[in-house]
Amino acid sequence: MDKAEVAVGRFDELTDPGCREFQIGDGDWPFRGFVVRQGENIFAYQNFCAHLGHPLNWKPDGFLTKDDAAIMCASHGALYEIDSGLCFAGPCLGKALRTVDVDVRDGVIYVSGPCSM
Repeated sequence: MDKAEVAVGRFDELTDPGCREFQIGDGDWPFRGFVVRQGENIFAYQNFCAHLGHPLNWKPDGFLTKDDAAIMCASHGALYEIDSGLCFAGPCLGKALRTVDVDVRDGVIYVSGPCSM
């Protein structure tokens, strides 16, 4: 499987906490994910709920609970820790989101993953 790296945006453009979606590749099945800023840390996950595989967000870049304390699946309400992706409440308790390689270089967030699913 081919891997690619894409720039998601500038770290300082994300609110704290805040999220931004990304995709790697084109066509019918690009790899979709999102980054989450928490303080000076950045985390990246595949946009794929551990429960049934639905996309997590209910609107563009909308992955967090109202209080910005956790990642939430809009389909069934599963709650995930921002820093680990571990589900701590909901139908997939104990499972985790799939992590994505992420790096910040010269203030820009980069992710790498497969070009398609």
